[in-house]
Amino acid sequence: MKMTVNFRLFFAAAALFLFIVGGFAQERVMSRDTILMGTQFRITVIDRDSSAAAINIHKAIDEIVRIENLISEWRPHTQISEVNRNAGMKPVKVDREVFELTRRAVQYSLLSGGAFDVSTAAMDRVWRFDGSMTRLPSEEEMAASVRNVNYHNIVLDSIQSTVFLREKGMKIGFGSIGKGYAADRGRALLKSLGVEGGLVDASGDMSAWGVRPDGEPWTVGIRNPFKRHKMAGVLKLKEESVATSGSYEKFAEIHGVRYSHIINPKTGMPAVGLTSVTVYGPSAEFANALSTSVMVLGKKEGRRLLKKYPAYRFLLIEDSGKIRRR
Repeated sequence: MKMTVNFRLFFAAAALFLFIVGGFAQERVMSRDTILMGTQFRITVIDRDSSAAAINIHKAIDEIVRIENLISEWRPHTQISEVNRNAGMKPVKVDREVFELTRRAVQYSLLSGGAFDVSTAAMDRVWRFDGSMTRLPSEEEMAASVRNVNYHNIVLDSIQSTVFLREKGMKIGFGSIGKGYAADRGRALLKSLGVEGGLVDASGDMSAWGVRPDGEPWTVGIRNPFKRHKMAGVLKLKEESVATSGSYEKFAEIHGVRYSHIINPKTGMPAVGLTSVTVYGPSAEFANALSTSVMVLGKKEGRRLLKKYPAYRFLLIEDSGKIRRR
């Protein structure tokens, strides 16, 4: 018997709504929710039949687990944990995949002028976003919190495929771009397996390909945090990725001022001026690096950075509620 499905999925963590609306045969589309890399993933595929879809989703999950076991700074057996343990002591040889991801992360740090910094894993947590803060950290506390953050102290040896952190106490981590990288890799794997369309969503870092079963693009609505029942914009994705960074889900409010959980790696001060930054283009990994950078840089310098990458478009929501887009 042919069945129809009408999906309306909400991803609160990244302020995105994903709409897959319309009637289509259930046996050709399948979604699976699972926890990977410490966050919620949803993998949706359009395949030959339900059996093929289930097999291919499982392969994508295995690929994401493989990535996590390479780059997680929270798991002691990973190559990145080994790099961090040897900070200030010796270079660590890593797989080429890990080396190249680290190299790109350093490049993102450089092109953003340090607004994005892959070494923020070493940042001390002087800010709390659980409602318990009653005063601002002192300037001395904020300066001390970023004392081990400096991407310039990451030494990469391409010939030996080694990563070395010059200073003791340094750490690198992929909490920002890692989910986007996994979404991109999941998409690449599923395409190589002949899956005609789908979407890999890592709590809002999404990589899409193909079209919905009704022939329409994947439709993503961007929530407006100032108007909870309205959307700030709607994106129609085919071979594209999207990432959103926002300050309204996690923040500290002190003396009537709201401070974002996204911290400037150079000053230790929370980002201000922008409530939400959505970037979309070819890669979820790079879109996430850009969205994080723009949150820290602010609307003027952030837009100047984005103009350098015309393949990526954006939607910015300012603290005033004003929306800017390209």
